[in-house]
Amino acid sequence: MNWRRWLGFEWRVAVKFLREGRSQTLLIILGVAAGVAVVAYISALITGLQASTLAKTLGAQGHITLRSLDDVVLSAAAPEPGSTHLAEVQPRAQRLRSVINWQLLLPVLEATPGITAVSPMVSGAGLALRGEAVQSMALLGVDLDRYDRIVGLRGKVVSGTARLGPGEAIVGRELAHDLGLRLGDRFSVQTASAGGTGSGATVTEVLRVTALVDLGVKDLNERTVIAPLRTAQSLLGLPGGVTQVDMRVSDVWQASAMARELRQRYPLKAESWQENNAQLVSALNAQSVSTAIIRGVVMVVVVLGIASVLVVSVVQKRHEIGILRAMGATRRQVLRVFLFQGLLVGSLGSAAGLLLAVAMIWLFTTFVRGSDGLPLFAITLPLATGLNVALVATVCGVIAAIAPARRAAALDPAQAIRL
Repeated sequence: MNWRRWLGFEWRVAVKFLREGRSQTLLIILGVAAGVAVVAYISALITGLQASTLAKTLGAQGHITLRSLDDVVLSAAAPEPGSTHLAEVQPRAQRLRSVINWQLLLPVLEATPGITAVSPMVSGAGLALRGEAVQSMALLGVDLDRYDRIVGLRGKVVSGTARLGPGEAIVGRELAHDLGLRLGDRFSVQTASAGGTGSGATVTEVLRVTALVDLGVKDLNERTVIAPLRTAQSLLGLPGGVTQVDMRVSDVWQASAMARELRQRYPLKAESWQENNAQLVSALNAQSVSTAIIRGVVMVVVVLGIASVLVVSVVQKRHEIGILRAMGATRRQVLRVFLFQGLLVGSLGSAAGLLLAVAMIWLFTTFVRGSDGLPLFAITLPLATGLNVALVATVCGVIAAIAPARRAAALDPAQAIRL
């Protein structure tokens, strides 16, 4: 019971000192609030930006892709000792090749922990023709249901219904515009040298448009034609084969490690999205480092601001501190008085800062718009992030109070009363 009484006493003294220096207290609380608001807002902004960038980047590709190994030229036999061997080896031209035993590989990959979806694909280049219009295009042959679990294709449809029956195709929005295509229109897809024979033969098939999609990247919208798997296999000369197997993983940042495991397990080329987007990963890492630096600098400013105000408070309250010591208050109690001041300033400033951060996020999402009138990207302040920032700021307030508290506790009561 005694410790509760004394603890209440220390809280009352701490609040009394803060009230007597009301203007200084208000300014430092506002300073802490501004610091917390900046940290919380920047954290939410960078998180939203990174999430939007990843969604656009990974919205049209798998997290991990399996392909056949590249064709290589076998080296000649080693020369005999003492002899000179001169050779010039020309790199071998690559060709469309199917992933070996891909049908048996699918259930094995689907049962692998961490992999949430698997989709076979056959892809190659060709021409899209309608009347006199001719456009180069990338032909993707997929199983629609499987592919939808990889990239969410049905959610990217801007017109029509995603459907891939025999003789049907889904076309990128920009490519459809260039060819003058609308829903239900037919166009021709032409591929050359089927089967990699080099004979110059072409294969042509007429497809009907069932849907137009926006893949999030203009370049992809300008050249993408998605057809049934068997149709693309026939057009590209790979009957029963696929050129790649796309996978989606539960944790996108573990894709690189999982790709390494797959390379060790299978004689295939496994590439993660990080390897295919190295510059993007570097930019995301740079953003994270910059955010950490900003948070650190702001917290240092908060600590220095609280410490400076409490140092002034110690100087101003020396007489009161001396009276408290003369009345029987111990050094530890005086120490706790100023630590409680730091805790109060930090907690009040953190609460106000979170409210200010929420207001800043609302202003951004309400008034900052793209050319299409929609918000640039979604920003939210997760509860965990807000509590983390508030906790760090509060702890910084207590840390900032340590030096002034030690100075106050070290005051001699007789000298303090005389001052």
